[in-house]
Amino acid sequence: MKLVFAFFLLLSSIAFAADRPNIVFLFADDQRPDTVAAHGNDFIKTPHLDRLAANGLSFRQNYCAGSYSGAVCVASRSMLMTGQHWHNIKDTRNWDGLPTLPERLGENGYRTFAVGKWHNGLKTLARSFQSGKNLYMGGMSDHTKVPLQELKTDGTLAEKEMGTRFSSTHFADAAIEFIDDQDSDQPYMLYVAFTAPHDPRNPPPSYRQLYYENRPPLPDNFLPDHPFDNGHVSGKKRDEGLAAHPREQSVVSDQLCEYYGLITHLDGQVGRILDAIESSEERDNTIVIYTADHGLAMGSHGLLGKQNVYEHSMGSPLIVSGPGIPKGKSTEAMTYILDLHKTIFSLCGLPIPNGIDGRDLTAIFNDPTASVRESIFLPFQDIMRAVRNDRYKLHVYPKINHVLLFDLVDDPEEMNNLADHPSYAGIVKQLTTLMENWQKHVGDLSPLSVDNPGPKEVDFSKIERSLDRWQPDWIREKYFDGRANADHGN
Repeated sequence: MKLVFAFFLLLSSIAFAADRPNIVFLFADDQRPDTVAAHGNDFIKTPHLDRLAANGLSFRQNYCAGSYSGAVCVASRSMLMTGQHWHNIKDTRNWDGLPTLPERLGENGYRTFAVGKWHNGLKTLARSFQSGKNLYMGGMSDHTKVPLQELKTDGTLAEKEMGTRFSSTHFADAAIEFIDDQDSDQPYMLYVAFTAPHDPRNPPPSYRQLYYENRPPLPDNFLPDHPFDNGHVSGKKRDEGLAAHPREQSVVSDQLCEYYGLITHLDGQVGRILDAIESSEERDNTIVIYTADHGLAMGSHGLLGKQNVYEHSMGSPLIVSGPGIPKGKSTEAMTYILDLHKTIFSLCGLPIPNGIDGRDLTAIFNDPTASVRESIFLPFQDIMRAVRNDRYKLHVYPKINHVLLFDLVDDPEEMNNLADHPSYAGIVKQLTTLMENWQKHVGDLSPLSVDNPGPKEVDFSKIERSLDRWQPDWIREKYFDGRANADHGN
């Protein structure tokens, strides 16, 4: 009798699970929030992201919640997977004691499958996903020579095989194969983490040529160099070494063309995945989430990397499409990428586990004018802090006791510092208090000033450029004077 009861209990749980939606999570790498045509960029071609936006809800103020590392992607992905703010992730390598999103979905009847970049170690991968294909276990590689591995069902990795196609194509291939193999008996979570548009900025030649011939303008906040030492511009920094100082407009223009080329090629692979979903029997029961781990400076404020707290680097696109999601709408609600952890549980009809940070965004699906928070906090290591409300944004650079204040309504490019204007002293005080409250909330113990601040000025002529081994020959020739010896990633 007990066996019969257990059998029917198993059947009922399988039937209940089968009614739940599938989740296809598409994760770009280093994509600025302003690089989707449907979101107002008239110079980039993203027809498939535009299609997704037309069929879903676009979040226009979405952020990475800062980082404990210069490899911002590591912290961003850790927060997404654990649902914890980075100050609450004590074991940043293995996430010990912190169940992951796909791990919990698997416990609730989901098939979980990973494709693409995983920069958080094998231990976390093996307990998060039941299997995976065309995985890249690292932070970056030449897009045309990606070492790929399979995650076997026993939690081990197969031997590496060198990819023969472009990275985004390989990842889309594996995603499509997985989608085509599914049936309606078991819901799934498919996680596809692209390595584009992270450098090396070497899209297929026709894609960069497309933008060389139709050049996008430089960012409105382009500067030859950052005006002060933010804590990450001095010294031998990889991302900031991708172009010489001062930044020449022609060099940044070429790199922007190459960056846009990566995004347009990625967009085409997203289109292939969307086509596979639409051709499947599960098309009406599949939720697609597209976002990126963070943005990128690409010449804004004299910077190239993402190791800063400006909007262009902490922001990222976010589009959600599927059953129950409004079509062709957008929201100005301030959100974090880590909010997707709670949100996915709600979308799947599962109880949200206790102790998860972030907010459930499903209220916004019902009313895109709704909000889930009144402010955003952006802490980067112990060298930068920013907080914003619906209008103003405060930057604090504790190592040099420097403060910036921007009116994001009148100055969305963050170029006109109001912090020293007496009429804005009250706003600075108000936002400083808000920042301190956020610090208490997330357990951030870093001071906002120091007794012996360092110099603000930077002698950019003394900065050595770092070259990593993944840059292809034509990029070394073009941007590094043909330099052969790499000093990073060996």
